[in-house]
Amino acid sequence: MHQPPDGPAFDIVLILHVGCVVAGLATVATSGVLAARLRRLLSDSAPLPELVVRYFRPGVNWAGRSVYGIPLFGFLLLALSHGAYSLRDGWVTAGLGIFVCMVLVTEGMLWPAERRLQSSLLTLSAGAPPEDSLRDARVVSLSATVAIVLLLVGSVLMVAQP
Repeated sequence: MHQPPDGPAFDIVLILHVGCVVAGLATVATSGVLAARLRRLLSDSAPLPELVVRYFRPGVNWAGRSVYGIPLFGFLLLALSHGAYSLRDGWVTAGLGIFVCMVLVTEGMLWPAERRLQSSLLTLSAGAPPEDSLRDARVVSLSATVAIVLLLVGSVLMVAQP
């Protein structure tokens, strides 16, 4: 049995690792909540508030990509643990699997739908029908929910280390 890892380098990397989880949760949750709000507004044919329009302006959701720091700092934590943790630990392997599933959801559904939503909101202001926007808002809110659940399950797994 190895000693639990400690030291300033391990602590700093752990803070960065957890920071990426928190940033990922916050940005994915924001996307999901604002997409659900947009869906309600479009269904009611209500005017769109500035906050919603500004959030869904065209561009890459770089803050959401902070989730890629999770495995990066996770592998650094493994290296800094001096053998206390390894890829052979079931909870590490399961966490990596959960991360892969979360990336498949975000890169395969959430962010493409978010980009389509950004484009359709530009044409929506020109009087285009909102059907595509409604569909994409639904996809963003549902896939964000799945990604949040995966991030939370992975977080609980990393804390519990069964």
